[in-house]
Amino acid sequence: MTTETTQTFAGARQGGAERISGTRVRAIFVGSAGNLVEWFDFYCYAAFALYFANSFFPAQDPTAQMMSTAGIFALGFFVRPLGGILFGHLGDRHGRKVALMASVLLMCLGSLLIACAPTYAAAGIVSPIVLLLARLLQGLSLGGEYGASATYLSEMAESRHRGFYSSFQYVTLIGGQLLALLLLLVLQHFLLDAAQLRAWGWRIPFFAGAILALVALRMRHDMPETQSFEAARKTAKPMGGLKQLAQHPKEVLLVIGLTMGGTLAFYVYTVYMQKFLRLSVGLSDAQTTAVSAASLLFAMCLQPLYGALSDRIGRRPLLLGFALLGTVFTVPLLTAIRNASGPWEAFGLIACAWVIVSGYTSINALVKAELFPATIRATGVGVPYAVAVSVFGGTAEYIALWFKSVQMESAFYWYTTAVIACTLVVCWFMRDTAATSRIDAEAQAR
Repeated sequence: MTTETTQTFAGARQGGAERISGTRVRAIFVGSAGNLVEWFDFYCYAAFALYFANSFFPAQDPTAQMMSTAGIFALGFFVRPLGGILFGHLGDRHGRKVALMASVLLMCLGSLLIACAPTYAAAGIVSPIVLLLARLLQGLSLGGEYGASATYLSEMAESRHRGFYSSFQYVTLIGGQLLALLLLLVLQHFLLDAAQLRAWGWRIPFFAGAILALVALRMRHDMPETQSFEAARKTAKPMGGLKQLAQHPKEVLLVIGLTMGGTLAFYVYTVYMQKFLRLSVGLSDAQTTAVSAASLLFAMCLQPLYGALSDRIGRRPLLLGFALLGTVFTVPLLTAIRNASGPWEAFGLIACAWVIVSGYTSINALVKAELFPATIRATGVGVPYAVAVSVFGGTAEYIALWFKSVQMESAFYWYTTAVIACTLVVCWFMRDTAATSRIDAEAQAR
């Protein structure tokens, strides 16, 4: 039998083994569900900030209060690289499953701390300090969650449909935000009035998030480990750590370059958009929540469609489409949203933005996972991503509000465009990871 024939038979056997099984589907579902809970916990802060800002900061101008809460939101991002290092090391050394369990447990602690935090009227300066501590714990958790979950979903998905299945990381990431907003809508319209929400109702989602995190922890306990990690653990190669990551400088810079524009666009149309609709467009609290929730639902539906498309045409065309269209249309879109005459027009414009941004969000985690070998994958995906998110994503809301406070709101539109243009340069010169996937190469070698 010739070598070529042997390889053909081996490929056929591998293709048969890769047909999606019940175990694989359950593992992807559990990994995605845990990711949803983590992001629900994290984004309850952004969704309910309009109601709890006055509980943690002295009475002042509403924009200044939002800047204070946005500042703590941004600080939560600055510890994400540390989370990426710690949980990336854990995921590469001891398994993706262990890292995912540890990250959701830490998120539970952060949410519970916010739920029980004293107000400024009761504890003075201690109140915002407790809030900051809780956000730092949540930031550490998410710093590890992204790399571990991206690695787990990418390694568990079959090759032919890896874009589709990996896109569920952002389906659940956006779903976590949507769930937070839906809870806010229920509380606003059916259970509590605005005064009750500001007095104590804002604590409800954080208690709920802590409970859901414990449920996710139990679910993740029963997840199988990935074959990629098990195979890598049997080798004599060192696994995880910054020293190993330093051996892949090109990949690290590529992750940072891809993330900077994508994460800024993502946070503009998610976290900041709620404040933008309320403070700049002039929608009511209920209209703001409804438009934000509807646009997130639309975005969530786009992710698997784009992921499946990437399995057919490759990852690079989608990334190029996002970066090119984002560079051209960010200023016109944000300007049009600012001048929207009502909630329906605002929703339509935000939906147009998501048609562009989904070219990045649907596949970005997979693209990063395909760049690194299994021995360093969780660290390689998590750490450079966390650095870029800290600098560009976590600060997006604060920078936008600062520009608004100095009467230069439109300058933020141009700042966003410039950052996306940098990502366009990176996308233009990168190779398509679907054709050079390290995950596929490792699977073929097993």
